[in-house]
Amino acid sequence: MKPLRIALTKGRLEKDTVGLFEEMKLDCTAVRDKGRKLILPVGNGEIEAVLAKAADVITYVEHGVCDLGVVGKDTILEHGTGFYEILDLGFGKCKFALAGPKDKDFFSGYTAKTIATKYPNVARTYFEAKGMDVRIIKIEGSVELAPLLGLSDAIVDIVETGSTLKANGLEVIDDVAPISARLIANTASLKLRKREIEQLIDQMEEAQKRLQNQKDKEKIK
Repeated sequence: MKPLRIALTKGRLEKDTVGLFEEMKLDCTAVRDKGRKLILPVGNGEIEAVLAKAADVITYVEHGVCDLGVVGKDTILEHGTGFYEILDLGFGKCKFALAGPKDKDFFSGYTAKTIATKYPNVARTYFEAKGMDVRIIKIEGSVELAPLLGLSDAIVDIVETGSTLKANGLEVIDDVAPISARLIANTASLKLRKREIEQLIDQMEEAQKRLQNQKDKEKIK
């Protein structure tokens, strides 16, 4: 039988997923020493890892060329629909937040606000839920520049420590949504390879518990 093909978001989520695989006693030597290769064996060949950008992980899973994918909830909220989200992997934690200049009351006044963001769908969903009419401008680079240049009243962006906001005179106004890495599955694969996928999920959950226990013990020390 062909290996389960799992698309991994390149970078930190890839590294954390490999750590999880190794906790599952899977051989990840090929991924650790990947060079320029993008499709690599994991374990004894029962899994095949595909290294891709976040949005492409969703595309590969939706179209069925990968059975599974590891991608951040941020990418799912912005791009994803045609797949199953089956497991919160517990790493890559941060949040979407609404942020703006310090000491300004964003929610006051009656004029429509302008929001700059890399994530227009996330921002639109958030403000629609609040019943607010806003103008959304998509920014590809450092979104913190937009309110500093007077282009927007506030931003919707990913916040981890808040240090970049603080350095630019901005602060969190409201939390929009929590973010962490998620395991997603192709709808057809989940039916056709149900047993294999469920077995992998069970192993991942057990490995998650062991890693969390190790972290808890380190905190106590």
